[in-house]
Amino acid sequence: MYQLLLVLAGLASHASAACDRTMLKDATAAYLKAQAAGDPKMPALSATVNYTENDVVMDISKGVLAQPVVVDFDRSLLDTNQCATFTEISSATNKHPYVIHTQMRFGDDGKIDTVQSVVADAGDWVFNATAHLYWNKQEKWDPIPEDKRDKRDVIQAAGDAYLDSWTDGKVKVPYGSPCARLEGGMYTGTTATKTNTCTMPQFPEAFTIKHRRYVIDEELGGLSIFNDFPFIDKTKPDGAPSSNFFRLEGGKIRYIHENTVCATRNCGR
Repeated sequence: MYQLLLVLAGLASHASAACDRTMLKDATAAYLKAQAAGDPKMPALSATVNYTENDVVMDISKGVLAQPVVVDFDRSLLDTNQCATFTEISSATNKHPYVIHTQMRFGDDGKIDTVQSVVADAGDWVFNATAHLYWNKQEKWDPIPEDKRDKRDVIQAAGDAYLDSWTDGKVKVPYGSPCARLEGGMYTGTTATKTNTCTMPQFPEAFTIKHRRYVIDEELGGLSIFNDFPFIDKTKPDGAPSSNFFRLEGGKIRYIHENTVCATRNCGR
């Protein structure tokens, strides 16, 4: 048993050495540079990268990454456990405004082998890039002191509880006080009082949020969950491409950003 523990410890140290925050930070910087230039040829990109945009697999040279996009504001999560990143881009001053959420994952060869993006623009759920940029810049996402950081399972459980609570009101969600939700361009945290809330109503239909993909950053208390939202778009009963981006502080949800893409304008609602 002792020898097995030594082997596992060795593997863990190897993984952390091969995929540290510096490496992931460099990858997000390269991604942002590529998006601004409209050139997807990132240095660490695998030649066989799997690229998905709004749940559609496509050639990376045909997607939004091949279009120059003004990056007005951005935030990223670095997940050394999974060797993955998440980046949010607010692009309000671009000729064609966007809000883009992107997860990138590295393979064993140190190359980015998976890039998935939720790309929202005009006509998507309550989209307003100008408002998104304004409210996003007001928020404080400083690194959390090491002795106050939540564990990975605590961070993920909070995000899962939020999604599960939409159809099961008995699920307890660890909302902070205050808590602010940025959904498209709508914001609940318009004041600094402790009455701000992220509480969501229970939806009238029973459904399960499926296809959840996670990126977790303990240093920022950050969590990204890509998922398929089956209720919101009447024309896509299997689920609209959706992204939820969380910040936890002391085990409580402080911020939530939601980005949802509609097949029809405003999801037909």
